[in-house]
Amino acid sequence: MNPSLIAIGVYVGVLIAIGVAGMLRSRNSEEDYYLAGRRQGFLTTAFTIMATMFSSAAVLGLPGQVYQDGFPFFFFALNLPLTACFVYLLGSRISRIGRARGYVTPGDLVADYYGGCAGVRLAVALCGFLFVLPYVVMQVKAGGHLAMTLFRDDFDVSDDALFDTGALVFTGITTAYVLLGGMRSVAWSDVLQGVLLLSGMIIACAATIAAMGGLSAYFEALTELPPEAQSVPGVSGAWTVPKLMIFAFFSGVASIVQPAQWMRFYAAKSANTLRRTALIFAIVLPVCLMASMMVGLGGRALYPPTVEESGAVTPHPDVGANDQIVPNLMREHVPELLGPIGALVVAFFMVAVVAAAMSTADSNLHALSAVLTRDVYDRFIRPKASERERAWVGRGLIVILSLFAYVLVRYGNRHPDFEPIKMIAQLMLVAIAFSLQLVPAALDVLFVNRGSGRGALCGILSGLVVVFLFTPLPALFSESAAHSLADLTLDLKRNVDAGFCGLFVNVVVFAVVSRFTTKPAPDVVKAFRKSGQS
Repeated sequence: MNPSLIAIGVYVGVLIAIGVAGMLRSRNSEEDYYLAGRRQGFLTTAFTIMATMFSSAAVLGLPGQVYQDGFPFFFFALNLPLTACFVYLLGSRISRIGRARGYVTPGDLVADYYGGCAGVRLAVALCGFLFVLPYVVMQVKAGGHLAMTLFRDDFDVSDDALFDTGALVFTGITTAYVLLGGMRSVAWSDVLQGVLLLSGMIIACAATIAAMGGLSAYFEALTELPPEAQSVPGVSGAWTVPKLMIFAFFSGVASIVQPAQWMRFYAAKSANTLRRTALIFAIVLPVCLMASMMVGLGGRALYPPTVEESGAVTPHPDVGANDQIVPNLMREHVPELLGPIGALVVAFFMVAVVAAAMSTADSNLHALSAVLTRDVYDRFIRPKASERERAWVGRGLIVILSLFAYVLVRYGNRHPDFEPIKMIAQLMLVAIAFSLQLVPAALDVLFVNRGSGRGALCGILSGLVVVFLFTPLPALFSESAAHSLADLTLDLKRNVDAGFCGLFVNVVVFAVVSRFTTKPAPDVVKAFRKSGQS
C-alpha cells in the first residue's frame, strides 16, 4: 500500500479525534464555539495564527511562482517580519477591545465604533467573504491536486476522477472536525498541522539540495539559470521593484485583518500572549517560507520551463503545472536519494501539504460562519434568534460554504478556461487584495479616530469595486468589457498590485466623505481608546 495513503489515514484519524475532544470540552455558546472561551494560551495562539497564514499557497503556490519567475519573488518573504509587527501592534489592541466589549467578529468592533452602522457591518462582512471564499477554494483545489499527484499510479482511474475524489474527501474531513469542536478543535488541530507543515518544508528544502548534489552544487546550478530568472522583474515580467515592495508590505497587514486572524486575537488569553506570538512568528515563519521558495528555485534548475516568445511560461512536461513543482520534485527525487526511507519522507511531506491546506481551510470556514451568522443572520434575518439557534445556523453555513467551494473547484477543473479558478498563488493574491480594503477602517478605529461611518462604508465599497475590476471576475458578465478593462489596467498591473490600487481609492474616498459627515462622538472615541489601552 502507498505509504502516503497510510500516513494521511493516520493523520485524518488524529484530526477526527481532536474534533471529538474539542466537542467534549465545548459549551453550547457562541463565545465558546467561535472563540474557545477567550482562553487560548501562548503556544496554541502562536501555532494557530502561523498555520492559518501558512496555507497551501506557501507550500504549493509560492514555490510555483518562484519556479515560474525565478529569484525576484523571493522578496515576497519580506512580508513576514512586517506581519509579525502587525500582530504585535494591531492584534494586541484588537484583543483588549474585543475582551472588554464582548466582540466576536471584525464587524462587531468596527460597526460598534461607528454607531452600530448596518452598512459598515455588511461592508466588513463582505470584505471577509471575498477574502475567505478564494482562500477556501485554494485549499480544496490543493487537496485535489495532491490526490492526483500521490495516487496516479495506485488507482486505475482518470486524473479528473482522482482530483474530484481528493477535493471531496478533503472538504468532508475539514468540515467534519470544524463542526465537531469549533475554535477549540480548529486551534488544537492547527498545533499539529503547524508542526507538520513547518518541519515538512525544511525537510523538502534539505531533500532538494541533496538531490542537486549538496549546497555548493545547488547554488552553482542557480548561477546557470537564465538572466531573467535572476533579476527583477522576473521571467514573466510581472514583478517590478515597486510592485514587489508594495505587495510585500501591504499583504502582511491584509492577512492580519482577515476574519480568521482577527478572531484569533479575540480568542487569545491576553494581549501579552499576542506579543510573544509575534516574536515566534517573526523568527519561525520567514525561515520556513525561504525553505519553501528554495525548493521552487531548485525545481526550476532541475526542470526548466519553456519561455515562449510572448513571455508566457510553460512548465516542464514532468512538472505539469507551476504549483505542482514541490510535490513532483519530492516524489521523483527523494526515494532515489534516500532509498527505502525515502517513501516515508515523501509520505511525511505530503501529510504536511494536507496540513497546510486544512489549517487554513478550517480556520477560514469557521470564521466566515461566525461573520455570516453574527453580522447578517443575527442582525438582519432573525434578530431574536437564541444563541443556540445561531450556533446551529453557523454549523449549517459551514456545510453550505464547503460544498460551494467544492463545486467551484470541480467546475474549474472540468473547464480550464474558467478564469476565476486559476493557479493557487493567483487565488491568494486576489483574496489579499479584497482583505486589504478593510485596513483603512481598522486603522481608524484602532489608532487614528478621525473617520466617519459613512466615510468607512464608501471607502470600503469603492476599494472593493476597484479590486473587482482588476480580477478575472468581470469576464463572467461581459467578455468585451473585460477586454477593455484589461487594456485599461495593463500599465498599472505592471507596476502596482490590484489591492494597492483599491486601497488608494479607498483612502481618498474615506477621507473626503469623512470630512463632510458626522464622526463618532468624543465619548465613544474615548471609551474605545481606554478599552484598547487597558
